[in-house]
Formats: sequence, C-alpha cells, structure tokens
Amino acid sequence: MKVTEKCNVKKVELAARKENPVPLSWGVGAGGKETVDPKEVLHGGGLLPLGGVEVSGGYKGYGLSSMIEIFCGILAGAHWGPHVRKWMSTNAEADLGQCFVAIDPDAFAPGFAERLQDFMQTMRALPTSSPSFKVEVAGDMERRHELLVEQLGGIPYHKNQITFINDLASKLGVKPVTLIQ
Repeated sequence: MKVTEKCNVKKVELAARKENPVPLSWGVGAGGKETVDPKEVLHGGGLLPLGGVEVSGGYKGYGLSSMIEIFCGILAGAHWGPHVRKWMSTNAEADLGQCFVAIDPDAFAPGFAERLQDFMQTMRALPTSSPSFKVEVAGDMERRHELLVEQLGGIPYHKNQITFINDLASKLGVKPVTLIQ
C-alpha cells in the first residue's frame, strides 16, 4: 500500500526512537494492515491519510492528501505520490515540491481577526469527554511547549533521542552533544 501523506512521518520516526506505539489510525505495515508499531510503518509500510481508514472518515483525509499532492507535486513540477523516493532512502533525489498560498482575508469579509478570535474561543470552550481534557486550537500545544522550554532553560529530549544523536556524532566523527543539567 503506497500512501503519500507526509505530515506525521517525523512523529512516527520519533515514536520509533522513543520505542512508543503510534495511534492505530496513523499507519499500516507492509501488508497494508493498520499497526501501532512505528517501525512497521517506517520499514515497508506507510502512513494513512488524515483520519485513518474509511470507517473512521479517512476518505476525507484521502481527498485532502490528494489536494496536497496536486499542489505540491503536480502543480510544482516535482515528484508526487509513488514517484517520491521512499522515506529515509538516499538512492535518488527527493525532488519535493512546495506550494505557498497567500490569502488576503480582508478581500473576503470585514472583521477577520475578530471573527477568527471568536472562533478560537468558541472551539476552546466546547465541552469535552473528560474534565481533564481541553479543546485546543492550532498553536496552543506549541505555546505550552515554549513555556516549558523557557521554564526548563532548554529543550527536553528523550534519552533515546540523545543516544541516537550521539551515535550519529560518533559515526560522523564529530563531538557529541553537550547536555545542560
């Protein structure tokens, strides 16, 4: 099964390094069956479109993935879909296309910033399945992480990430990373 979505591949790779499972809706193994093992997804499998398989609404992610392939691959004159080299392979040029879209919100309707802020506040105020959960909007998680980094005085890394970086440094003959305690 060849899947062209590239959004979560870094998260799958990170989960593999941390030896953590990935959500069932993220990827498939070599036979096309859903898996939570990130190594199966990375080595012979592939990512599923946003939303996973059809029963969980994956066909919507399939359409979105197709649009991204059209914009970033076909429209950009770059490789697309099955023509993109395999993840972590270096035997061919990546030739990944880019597509940048600039939109002037004022060309559509007045009050965009205020209406967007109202939308975000409405989303954040939605009821959740548990009091310990919050509905978040784009940027909320990143803001939390920025505060954590500021509080810690640096970026926290999982021990397996440090091991990977230091192994790579050793192979390349460069100094290993220096850790701030």
